[in-house]
Amino acid sequence: KPGVMYMALRVAVIGAGAAGLCAARHLLSKPGTFSPPVVFESGGTVGGTWAYEERVGTYDNGRAIHSSMYQNLRTNLPKEVMMFPDFPFDPELDSFIPHQEVLRYLQQYCAHFNIAPHIRFNTAVERVRPVVMETTDKKPRTEWEVTSSDDAGSERTERFDSVFVCSGYKLYFLKWELMHSHSYRHPDPFSGKTVVVLGAKASAIDISMELSTVAQKVYLSHRPPPLTFPLPPNVTETESIQKIQDDGTVLFQDGRVVSTDSLLLCTGYNFTFPFVSGAELGVRVEADFVGPLYRHLMPPSYPSIFFIGLCTQICPFPHFHCQVQYCLAVLEGSVTLPSVQQMAQESDSWLEDRLRRGVPQRHLLRVEQEQWEYCRALANDANFCQIRDGVRALFQEVWRQRRVHPVLYRKHNYRLISDTQWERIAAHD
Repeated sequence: KPGVMYMALRVAVIGAGAAGLCAARHLLSKPGTFSPPVVFESGGTVGGTWAYEERVGTYDNGRAIHSSMYQNLRTNLPKEVMMFPDFPFDPELDSFIPHQEVLRYLQQYCAHFNIAPHIRFNTAVERVRPVVMETTDKKPRTEWEVTSSDDAGSERTERFDSVFVCSGYKLYFLKWELMHSHSYRHPDPFSGKTVVVLGAKASAIDISMELSTVAQKVYLSHRPPPLTFPLPPNVTETESIQKIQDDGTVLFQDGRVVSTDSLLLCTGYNFTFPFVSGAELGVRVEADFVGPLYRHLMPPSYPSIFFIGLCTQICPFPHFHCQVQYCLAVLEGSVTLPSVQQMAQESDSWLEDRLRRGVPQRHLLRVEQEQWEYCRALANDANFCQIRDGVRALFQEVWRQRRVHPVLYRKHNYRLISDTQWERIAAHD
């Protein structure tokens, strides 16, 4: 209102991976509304899971190694689809790039928008707690008490007006006699061995193909339907695992029994936010589901803490780009939220509809083709640019190509030639 003085909002961002950097970039673009953010990063570098680490398990300081990159990973989305809409990749790169190039891109993004001075590296968030404040007009306002600790053991507690949770997924399952894809780095340790790979999504197929170059035999175990593309001669597709028997052999659903040297789980990751209480926020925080959240982003009772990037089977960087801008519009007041009761009802109705349709809990946040309408609705409400139709069309073409052949699809290169069109181009030398 004219003549009213406003204090710039202070925002905490948890994580300096792609989502956290995106949040910081847009917060810094609005200095009249937001103070420079404080970005908490438990590691020593930006990039999150894209920061490759040869070691697995924990760092010397006891903190978990977050990266799930393996040595030869290449993206399964072309850079033309994967990029943040306001920051393109180097056009000289091939469309499907190694993980080192994605990390370099995120480092360049960080440098271009001068984010690094606002990151507290080697600093973990221990607790996030809402504190309801009384104001002069008697309307309660929520502040957020954030407690963090650094590698020196120093702990501090600060107050913020909002929190962006951008800490990604964590390891789903890991025991000493098994290995999760999170801990896979390269195929050499499996040379001459028999390996059972559980799963049939992108990482399972990529790793199976890579293992086939050194392993004696690879069994690719997954639920129906069967794959529709050829596999290497030493890779056999099998049904799901029924049990691991007492003698260590693997019994599959079809009755086949296999003696294996290694069982590699490519089964996904957990949601884990040990620094927040789901009960306190009024949401469920479980291994494979967080919610119900309004617009997959915020607890209806506390619409100033935002969980960025919970949805799966999406185009991640553009998805973060849309979610962050919508959340900032909520904080600015340019998006007026429904009442708490209406937000809760809408969130509950969405969940009930998914469950009624038989969607298993582990897939509730898998949005796939719904992502485009979701992002379009966020953009319409918050008045920012839509994801281009050409990006959607190219994403769908690559999705189709990947089902035809999980290796050869990466030999293609693409270029966006307008807001609505793309073309296939010759590979770079």
